[in-house]
Amino acid sequence: MLDKERIPRHVAIIMDGNGRWATKHGVPRLAGHNAGMKAMKEIVKRSHELGVQHLTVYAFSTENWKRSAEEVSGIFGLLVTYVESELREISENNVRIRIMGDTDALPEKALKAVNKAINNTAGNTGLQFNIALNYGGREEIRRAAAELAEEAKAGRIDPDAITDEDISRRLFTGEDHAGCGDPDVIIRTSGEERLSNFLLWQCAYSEFVFVDDLWPDFTPERYEEALEIYQNRNRRYGGRTPEKKG
Repeated sequence: MLDKERIPRHVAIIMDGNGRWATKHGVPRLAGHNAGMKAMKEIVKRSHELGVQHLTVYAFSTENWKRSAEEVSGIFGLLVTYVESELREISENNVRIRIMGDTDALPEKALKAVNKAINNTAGNTGLQFNIALNYGGREEIRRAAAELAEEAKAGRIDPDAITDEDISRRLFTGEDHAGCGDPDVIIRTSGEERLSNFLLWQCAYSEFVFVDDLWPDFTPERYEEALEIYQNRNRRYGGRTPEKKG
């Protein structure tokens, strides 16, 4: 049973399987994304109820632009719809929305919706809901490295003195941005067992939980089961578990 006293501080989720869910049910791919959006709403709600401090979801990767123009347009259309229909409830629940990724390339309506969500929830102090949008882990690390290189070139930082913390601070999860730090657990749905360019730096000591459910079928109850699996792990961070005496 899930221990409500040991809820992870930061949960990250790779929401995978919308397309396969659509194929399974004989409906258009966009219907799968719509079902996935509804599932996301329920997981945000349950995260808030459980006391998760940071929830990060992989909504749209830098590689997703390779999909058909119709599907990409539909995904961003759903994003706009989500903000318009859910923003009031999100605000009432004291949830703060942050975006992780390069928003400059987003369609105008989606960008306006994103900025509205960020601005309207900026003062909230409950669950921080991070949406990874036009996000890629390698690109994130490259941007942080480029920023450090510029600072070193300008003489503001010694290249030989750069630490892991200096890099972490400049990532989207770092103090200079979302401020959520590394995830305690990364959950991926649909049975796939890979990161797909998600939080590559931050996952160094994260626990991974892979579940077979397609994302639209991932219920709050299955979410709690995944968190229970996490709680049963022994996180050693590279050290050893102390031996029992006697």
